Amino acid sequence: MESTPEKGKRLTINMMVKSWFTLSSTNESLMTRYSHSGDQALLVKLYDACGDDLYHFLLTLSDSSLAKDICQKTWLKVMEKRHMYQDSGLFKAWLFTLARNLLMDEYRAVQRLSSIDNVHDLPGETLDMSGSILGVFDKALMSLPFAQREAFCLQQEGFSLKEIAQITHSEHETIKSRLRYAKATLQVLLKDFAGDAYV
Repeated sequence: MESTPEKGKRLTINMMVKSWFTLSSTNESLMTRYSHSGDQALLVKLYDACGDDLYHFLLTLSDSSLAKDICQKTWLKVMEKRHMYQDSGLFKAWLFTLARNLLMDEYRAVQRLSSIDNVHDLPGETLDMSGSILGVFDKALMSLPFAQREAFCLQQEGFSLKEIAQITHSEHETIKSRLRYAKATLQVLLKDFAGDAYV
């Protein structure tokens, strides 16, 4: 019969092994391993984990064609810059930063903008409040100014204020202000459409 100390020791080892396997499957661990090995199978796992989220984020800031193009360029950039990755934060934040930089470069090239602030001031779409609540929410979201929409969508992706500030190269207080205005606007628009149920 196994002694209690031996059982405890075995349980501790099992927990350590389980913890290691859980840690090894995180995006950060996958990217660290990929940065050292270049193993394409690891990149595929990262794409499966974050690809859809990245595309949906870009789709809120551009059309589908540009979103797909930037997605492709972003993953190529991940391959190109894999040796520069540092496991000091979320891989997803690093990924979105690469994508966001590429998108801003595209806007500057097409619209010949001299400053990123010019992009931030771009108005949203003209709002037609008709259709289902999901359709109306999408329209309301797209009616927000670029910078507010960007900050709001990044927060919905689970990023902290600090991470949003890093991704967008903005000040912490600026992000708080953008989120406050974005949520206030959405609250008013959705309340007008469906009453208090969606506020």
